[in-house]
Amino acid sequence: MSRLAIVFLGLVCITARADQKIIIAHRGASGYVPEHTLEAVAMAHAMGADYIEPDVVISKDGVPVVLHDIHLESVTDVAARFPDRKRSDGKYYALDFTLKELKELRVLERFDPKTQKPVYPKRFPLGKASFQIPTLQEEIELVQGLNHSTGRKAGIYPEIKAPAWHRKQGVDTSKIILAVLHQYGYKTRQDPCFLQCFEFEEVKRLRTELGWKGNLVQLTGANDELLKPEGLKEVAKYADGIGPPLGVIVSGKTVEDRKVTDFVKQAHAAGLKVHPYTIRTDVLPKYARDGKDMFQIFLREANVDGVFTDFPDEGANYLKSR
Repeated sequence: MSRLAIVFLGLVCITARADQKIIIAHRGASGYVPEHTLEAVAMAHAMGADYIEPDVVISKDGVPVVLHDIHLESVTDVAARFPDRKRSDGKYYALDFTLKELKELRVLERFDPKTQKPVYPKRFPLGKASFQIPTLQEEIELVQGLNHSTGRKAGIYPEIKAPAWHRKQGVDTSKIILAVLHQYGYKTRQDPCFLQCFEFEEVKRLRTELGWKGNLVQLTGANDELLKPEGLKEVAKYADGIGPPLGVIVSGKTVEDRKVTDFVKQAHAAGLKVHPYTIRTDVLPKYARDGKDMFQIFLREANVDGVFTDFPDEGANYLKSR
């Protein structure tokens, strides 16, 4: 083989790696184990997730902990253990509990506090086994430890939860989280970390005032103005990607009438990666035949750059099969 051919093949390989689609374990392997537990993180890593998502809030003593909501009652036994610690709205806020107190709570499969029934009945049995709320530091150390011991490299995909609300409570969530990320070597776009947030003002602040130089993703709702072409251009001034709901990209009431919108093309034209949320193969939309079809629709037909899923093994297996 000529030297030119070898160089060409090398460039092809580099390009393929740069354009590789990714599977993001949504709250860990949350389809199998209660969300955001270290057990869910370990399982997601073993299943081949490229990135694992920790949602991050802050404890009363300033420690970043991994929890999807700023309150506790839908994923822990806080109401039974600390019945008098709810606020006037009836909710129990993580910010009102020290790390020691949070560690006393038992993490459960997500449930409706009013009915006490699980949100996803086919998942891990409600109230079985023993799980804890982890800190962001504990999750990072687990991921990096598994990277070291297994030889496969998974990244992290933290979400800063409700930063404006936290600041009203006197806590700068972003500064606290960035300090931990920097401590563990996540500083640049070359490091395996995507930082995400729903609040556009905070995304801008992360890139400008706080000087975050790593990958940054703007999350959106279904009807966000940022989804329009003008909004995408504005997002691209600060972020590297955008994370919309699945319905922004694909719609349809049956398999036969499903349609892929132009959103991904528009986002790519603006220079943004697209990582929609969330593929749940136990709760399929009517336009999908099965779980494999869901990954086919988004990763191939819609050509997104990565997907959030509660079932990272199914996403990883799909990509391997391709």
